[in-house]
Amino acid sequence: MSFASYKMMHLPTGVEHCASGFISHSAADFTSQIHPVSADDLDSEWLTSTKPAGPIPNLITAAANVLEIYTVRLQEDSSSPVDSKNLAEPKRGGVLAGISGASLELVCDYRLHGNVESLGVLPSGGIDGGRKRDAIILTFQDAKISVLEFDDSIHGLRTSSMHCFEGPDWLYLKRGRECFSRGPLVKVDPQGRCASVLVYGLQMIILKAAEVSSGLVSEHNAFSSGATVASRIESSYIIGLRDLDMKHVKDFIFIHGYIEPVMVILHERELTWAGRVSWKHHTCTISALSISTTLKQHPLIWSATSLPHDAYKLLAVPSPIGGVLIIGANTIHYHSQSASCVLALNNFAVPVSGSPEMPRSGFTVELDAANAAWLTNDVAMFSTKSGELLLLTLVYDGRIVQKLDLSKSRASVLTSEITTVGNSLFFLGSSLGDSLLVQYNSGVGAPPVTPGVKEEVEDIESEAPFAKRLRRSSSDALQDIVSGEELSLYGAGPNNSETAQKTFTFAVRDSLVNVGPLKDFSQGLRTNADPNATGIAKQSNYELVCCSGHGKNGALSVLQQSVRPETITQESLPGCKGIWTVYHKNSRSDSLKMAADEDEYHAYLIISLENRTMVLQTANNLEEVTENVDYYVQGSTVAAGNLFGRRRVIQVFARGARILDGGFMTQDLLFKSSYLDVGAGSEGTVVSSVSIADPYVLLRMIDGSIQLLVGDPSACSVSIMIPPVFESSKKLVSSCTLYHDKGPEPWLRKTSTDAWLSTGMGEAIDGADGITHDQGDIYCVVCYESGALEIFDVPNFSSVFSVDKFVSGKTHIIDTLFHDPANNHVKPTKKESEDVIHDRNENSHSIKVVELAMQRWESQHSRPFLFGVLSDGTILCYHAYVYEVSESASKVEDVSSQSMDLSGVNASRLRNLRFVRVPLDAYAKEETSSETSSQRITFFKNVSGLQGLFFSGSCPAWFMMFRERLRIHPQVCDGPIVAFTVLHNVNCNHGFIYVTLQGALKICQLPSSLSYDNYWPVQKISLKGTPHQVTYFAEKNLYPLIVSVPVLKPLNQVISSLIDQEAGNQFEHDNMIFEGTYPVEEFEVRIMEPEKSSGPWKTRATIPMQSSENALTVRVVTLFNTSTQGNETLLAIGTAYVQGEDVAARGRVLLYSVESSDNAQASVIEVYSKELKGAISALASLQGHLLIASGPKIILHKWTGSELTGVAFYDVPPLYVVSLNIVKNFILVGDIHKSIYFLSWKEQGSQLNLLAKDFGSLDCLATEFLIDGSTLSLTVSDDQKNVQIFYYAPKMSESWKGQKLLSRAEFHVGAHITKFLRLQLLPTSSDRTAPGSDKTNRFGLLFGTLDGSIGCIAPLDELTFRRLQSLQKKLVDAVPHVAGLNPRSFRHFRSNGKAHRPGPDSIVDCELLSQYEMLSLEEQLDIAHQIGTTRKQIMSNLNDLTLSTSFL
Repeated sequence: MSFASYKMMHLPTGVEHCASGFISHSAADFTSQIHPVSADDLDSEWLTSTKPAGPIPNLITAAANVLEIYTVRLQEDSSSPVDSKNLAEPKRGGVLAGISGASLELVCDYRLHGNVESLGVLPSGGIDGGRKRDAIILTFQDAKISVLEFDDSIHGLRTSSMHCFEGPDWLYLKRGRECFSRGPLVKVDPQGRCASVLVYGLQMIILKAAEVSSGLVSEHNAFSSGATVASRIESSYIIGLRDLDMKHVKDFIFIHGYIEPVMVILHERELTWAGRVSWKHHTCTISALSISTTLKQHPLIWSATSLPHDAYKLLAVPSPIGGVLIIGANTIHYHSQSASCVLALNNFAVPVSGSPEMPRSGFTVELDAANAAWLTNDVAMFSTKSGELLLLTLVYDGRIVQKLDLSKSRASVLTSEITTVGNSLFFLGSSLGDSLLVQYNSGVGAPPVTPGVKEEVEDIESEAPFAKRLRRSSSDALQDIVSGEELSLYGAGPNNSETAQKTFTFAVRDSLVNVGPLKDFSQGLRTNADPNATGIAKQSNYELVCCSGHGKNGALSVLQQSVRPETITQESLPGCKGIWTVYHKNSRSDSLKMAADEDEYHAYLIISLENRTMVLQTANNLEEVTENVDYYVQGSTVAAGNLFGRRRVIQVFARGARILDGGFMTQDLLFKSSYLDVGAGSEGTVVSSVSIADPYVLLRMIDGSIQLLVGDPSACSVSIMIPPVFESSKKLVSSCTLYHDKGPEPWLRKTSTDAWLSTGMGEAIDGADGITHDQGDIYCVVCYESGALEIFDVPNFSSVFSVDKFVSGKTHIIDTLFHDPANNHVKPTKKESEDVIHDRNENSHSIKVVELAMQRWESQHSRPFLFGVLSDGTILCYHAYVYEVSESASKVEDVSSQSMDLSGVNASRLRNLRFVRVPLDAYAKEETSSETSSQRITFFKNVSGLQGLFFSGSCPAWFMMFRERLRIHPQVCDGPIVAFTVLHNVNCNHGFIYVTLQGALKICQLPSSLSYDNYWPVQKISLKGTPHQVTYFAEKNLYPLIVSVPVLKPLNQVISSLIDQEAGNQFEHDNMIFEGTYPVEEFEVRIMEPEKSSGPWKTRATIPMQSSENALTVRVVTLFNTSTQGNETLLAIGTAYVQGEDVAARGRVLLYSVESSDNAQASVIEVYSKELKGAISALASLQGHLLIASGPKIILHKWTGSELTGVAFYDVPPLYVVSLNIVKNFILVGDIHKSIYFLSWKEQGSQLNLLAKDFGSLDCLATEFLIDGSTLSLTVSDDQKNVQIFYYAPKMSESWKGQKLLSRAEFHVGAHITKFLRLQLLPTSSDRTAPGSDKTNRFGLLFGTLDGSIGCIAPLDELTFRRLQSLQKKLVDAVPHVAGLNPRSFRHFRSNGKAHRPGPDSIVDCELLSQYEMLSLEEQLDIAHQIGTTRKQIMSNLNDLTLSTSFL
């Protein structure tokens, strides 16, 4: 392996930063009724006496390098339960303040070429009636700042300014330092006048915001025609804080209530530390500077000194109080220009000598590593390091704060940042657990005891995934809260009866799943694995069991990349072409049953075979009724579906159609050819594809002509019509579909003309004729052979939207008729270059759209998706959005449309409709042959409560719809799937049927324990402790894992254990009496077993450790027993006694035999234990021997059945082994500080030899061997988020006769990799062509990181690597990168100031290569030509890479 590829497979999920601001809408949008909070009850909002929800800003979250923007959708409490039936998850937390639920909906998400170091929102300052929007400020490593704003015309973020203070020009800012403890930190003035970023420790960059009247903005106004403007940054300058006599800046913030922006800086004059506190304490200072951005001056206006040394955070108190809170580990101080006060949190808080005694809070708490946000202008909420929520109330009079009052509230997730969203919601962003969106409501006085409160207490903690439809009684979550005083919703602090205490009630409304931090994982078999599977289908037998989370958020995450359905029954059915399920409603049954549509059972299953059709009844069991019904059964069926509100079934076959009422035929049609073809039986009469939208059926014939069956609901019959548009035109249609814009508010109507006219506010309020509007509108979407796309309305067939080259897959498509000249920047036209490309490369003509589909899933604010499948297997996915084009585009059109009445509004074009392309990167492609035209997209509204579409074919996948975002989950367990349909009956509740290529018909359901709203389906099993390491016991199907739980112990007991007993230096116990308790982590090894029927996991046995003994490693080892001459599989545990720095390190090695029995407990018998010097940090079995890393040496033992005897040892590593890997007789050792060592073991001389080592210093985190055919490489990840690949080459001169490992590749991953797993690459189509190639023995490395991402490093052959590398170099310039980040600089090895010789650049970055598929077809061909290859070749390489690494 000389070359490799790096690929992310599961993006990071741990939210590190979050903020809220008006990004995709402005505050004014809420008051106008164009964009109401909820359209169904506008009037009720004014009548209710509760606090109105007010304008709700967007939520912005950043997880490592993923930026996501959400909008919050409220469900107001309407007592009718009908509208909630189509929501996938149950409403959590009951009704609070008139709101029954709130959910997050994705606006846009981006993968950046850089990790977000800090995130700020530049507010618009409320000018212009709140019409201006906010901007996002992101900072990146070293000193990069990007300012982004939301652009409505592209429905995404656009970079408005970039500020970079790196490189040779700015070298002086570092003042000779190379390494800094933190990246740039951004804070924003609350009124949006400026922002400032602290870089390089002591350089403050002031970013001045542009004023509204300045030239920059007005010029922008001209071409965006009065569209909303976001706040911008105009200029920047630097303040050197060193000149202001500041040395160590800890935090800074802008405070409220001053005319000019005022920045308060928390800094430390001289450093101190815990051992010096008795001499040097209260070393911190705050200084308030008034920032004048025009004069570039910053006078000091007030300051406060002698603050405690552990102060670390500032909080700006909102107006009208103003001032700043200084948060320390043991105290909270309040300071303003006129007043100050303090609150001591525990006994460690000491006042400055000579100052009065501090007021103390009613309970003790430590506030180090806390996060905070303001709920109201005088109540701040803190989230502590143990996950408790505390409320701090400022008791004030006028602007003078008299005292601080702290009260306990609730327990919650361990947070990384908190932000309030609007005035009634807050978001707890967490990188250690699931992030939560919580609604709060404040009242005064004693809280009313309502039955809802109990349920809510239980819910703020429950980690149950949303996918669980059955609300489990979370009794384990209750335990955590009921135990303490946390049930008191309101804190009644001492002696404050004179003030009415504010009370807060909370309700958890939504949560985002997080699987990070992944400390360790192991691969095991799924419970429903198929032992006979081969090839790629075999991967679906495995799952990844990960240690994730920390403390009480600790959990076992079970991740599966591919969906494996649970089979109910299975039949053999060779030669199947398609399957459909249809409903049947009696016409006599009244229309009141419409509400029960969701739960109606299917009546018939129609199966189309090669030359006949089978019909089965599905009501109870599947029984064949082919003989008894009037269906057309002599040949195969093309399609079947329901018409006329499920009262009739239509069955379309190759040359005709039948309408049936149940089993009886009511109409029979034969298709006549269009008038152009005279010859009978020509291709014009044979149906190729069908699309049904009640009451229309659209047929596409094999010759590319179109016919429409128009239904008459009163007579329940249909008639054939050839649309006049297609009758006259000679353009051949390559694919077409009908789109039914359902619902009370048809979405596409909003885009036609002025939104007031089309939706008509009359409709929303006037409910009397609301029934007629439920029908919605029907549109016909057509794609021609030329690649153009057109949308017609049905049945008039007037064109409402058209695009010239849909097939090229541009990032945005807009109506060609209204190609507004001002918006040229959206879609640059490259007419002259296109012609050149076509001369050079004919294959762009051969790519056609073979299938179209358009769908809008039912939820209130959803927008339609448009899918196009190209003949080369690419799926184009577009999401529609509204962008109001400027009025100047066509005045005439406007006048005419306004004179029309509402019914004829469709006659005008959908001029405000645009589509933005959604990247889909998780699926593998397949070429489609032109003769087969089976439809591969099947939409589903309810499969186990989920909605989305199923994509059949040779690489089938589920596209599931969550929060307006598609999640793609492949299904590989059955190979290619030829047909799919949903089934709902007695035995199969909201399940589905599919037929495989081998001819097996399977009736299945989706596993209910998984949550699908994640990059990979995941099941989280809560452990209530921190998991450290997990391994898989394959023989018994058990997972031993190390868990630690904090236990409170008496302080004197803890201290006495830190004294070395042997040394005998007795402590003077007499004068030292310690009171209180101290949390100590207690370790145990739990042996868990996955439940057979995908239920909860069971703990089969636990092995407790001794006090102050930490279990460091657990492994399943196979040892050769020398007395019985047989192999034994044992569980080996390595531990260490952690007793402080005065006690010499000791550790134990433990061996257990595990016998799993049928009852609840497995018997675990200790067969051996021995205490050794040094910590036992890693274990491995090497050819039947046990290799133990004990302190600074590794020892090889043989096993006699009762005793371990040392055979060989080597004095390596110098410090501490982090990981140990073995292949054959080679050993790879990673040291915590001294990089890696490569050893071999020789049996005959029984000796361990050092082959080579890396001479540099490197803080390793994980190591593993990378195998490519016959070459062996050594991979290591380090604490600077890099990966390096080394190789052993004793014949090379630079390896110093083989002592030194040489670098083969290096790469910056941007996340801490904690574990590598070596998995064999799967065979792809290109590998099978060359038999006997050494591609069979290729292994990729799957890795997990601390931010919850999973990726893979896979070997490449040289030809592919060179091709992809030259493509990568082109893409750096060819693709506009979000926030202006450079992918090349992001992937450079980071050495953090240490000397490092750059290694070869032999890893390609698939994160960047995946952008190639998002380019338009013309650009793809152009770039492929420039690097001397073809688009087909590149696509095939990228696809092979996806296929060969489709593990799990």
